[in-house]
Parts: sequence; structure tokens; C-alpha cells
Amino acid sequence: MRGRNGCVDVSLDPKAESFTVELKDVHYSYYGKIPALCGISLGVRESEIFAIVGSNGCGKSTLLHVMNGLVYPSSGAVLFRGSVVSEESLRNQQFLRHFRAHMGYVFQDSDTQLFCPTVLDELMFGPLQIGLDRGEVLERSRQVLDMMEIADLAERHSYMLSSGEKKRVAIASVLTMNPDVLLLDEPTSGLDPRSQTYLVELMLALNEAGKTIVIATHDLSLVAELSCRVGVLSEEHTVERIGEAHAILGDTGLLLRVNLIHEHRHAHGSTTHRHVHSHYRTHDHEDTTEG
Repeated sequence: MRGRNGCVDVSLDPKAESFTVELKDVHYSYYGKIPALCGISLGVRESEIFAIVGSNGCGKSTLLHVMNGLVYPSSGAVLFRGSVVSEESLRNQQFLRHFRAHMGYVFQDSDTQLFCPTVLDELMFGPLQIGLDRGEVLERSRQVLDMMEIADLAERHSYMLSSGEKKRVAIASVLTMNPDVLLLDEPTSGLDPRSQTYLVELMLALNEAGKTIVIATHDLSLVAELSCRVGVLSEEHTVERIGEAHAILGDTGLLLRVNLIHEHRHAHGSTTHRHVHSHYRTHDHEDTTEG
């Protein structure tokens, strides 16, 4: 059955939970040979923060690309508010405009995202592409520049910006679209502590304003600060577990299994020390005495 936007609607169990973004048994392989996602099923609720965590190469970025319609799964379904997001549905101009206006994506590498002559041009580009009035776009861009505390960068070229400034501009260029859902790939990567703190506070403020935020990260300290729901990906590119941050972060066995923390052993005389290392917590020590 086709909905009003011309795309395929999927009938859901009326007793099932309704999700803003949902993946159903999604598989994806690069070049049809290199598996990146293997049977991924998860749902992101309206106005929540959801973190996708896993080690490097487990498929986090690919999962965000699939959610954002940048690549299409080889099998399975991606749904945005109950409507399938696919190559076919995104050919429908009405649905394409609707989807792009409501789903924003911030790349891990800001240089991938920034290409306009000036920062102000970057912020204006997206809204102009969906047909908003230039005067409205300029006003909206000025407001976002002030909110992101980068008004002094408006006429600066992107190559003249620091890593932290580039990240703010990349996020600002998405916020001028005023999307309901924000996808952020490794948002704290390469940022200094002050910029990381600012970004965490921004994400919390946007979420309090009703935005749905999905982040892909291997930074467990970020997950702890956001105290959000978490989907854990394994090195086999599957969903290992979904749960609240405190439960996920407290499961040392799980974090070891998916290679998010690691363990060292070293000896002092007859005593062997075992250290579990993490990026967000102090070391645990377990002593064993050799016979």
C-alpha cells in the first residue's frame, strides 16, 4: 500500500512500539562481498537520544548511512515514521524533500561536509535547496550562528577554521534545516575537552527541545554523560544488545566481548594483576596469586 507521500507504507503490529526510525533485519555488504551490517533490527523513539556503540569497523558509520538513505540495504527495511526509505521511495520528490528536511546528518570528518565559500554560505545552502525564501534562510542562519556562538566566523573560509570550529559549523549547517532527527557520526572525535563539553551540552539542549538524536561512537564517556539508550554492535556486525547506558556500561563482559574495553595482565613477583581498561572509568584490579 502507498501512503500520501507516494512511498510504500509498512503495516506494523498495532501492539508494537512506534519508532521514529526503525531498521528491520537490515543487511549491507560493500561490493556485495565485505559484510558491514548483518541482520540489524532496532528502533529509535521520538525525542530520545540513542547511541550506537562498537569498535572500529563494526558498522556504526554504515548504519547511520543506511538510516540517512545514503546507501540502501541489500535486504531488510529502513523506515522513517512508518514509511520505507529506499531508492524507490526517494525518487518521489515530495517524500525526498520531506525526508531530507526532517533528517539531518553530521559526518565524522567535517571536511567532507564543508564545501561552500564561507561559513554563512554553508548554513544557507541546505534550506535554499529545499526552496525556502532567501530572506527567511538568512534570518534563520543568523540565529543559528548566534546559538552556536560562531557569528564571528560568518565570512570565514572553512580551511581557515580549527577542528572544533569546523565541527560547530557542520552541526550549524544541519540545524538551519531544523530537522526533527539528527544523526551524528563520532561527534567528539578530534575535539579538545572544552569543545567536547560544549557539544554534549548542545546535544542535551537539542534533545530537551524535542529533537531525536542518534550518535555513533566508541567513546563510552560520551555515552555515560548522555545517559541514553544504547545499541551495541559486535565485531560480527550484529546487534549484541540494546539497553540503558548504565546497564551497558556496567557489563564488563559485554564491553570486553565487543572490544570496547581491553584487559592487561602483568606480574609483580608471585602476584598477577589484571587490569580492565576503559575510556570512561577507572581501572578495575583483580589480583591472583600464583601457586
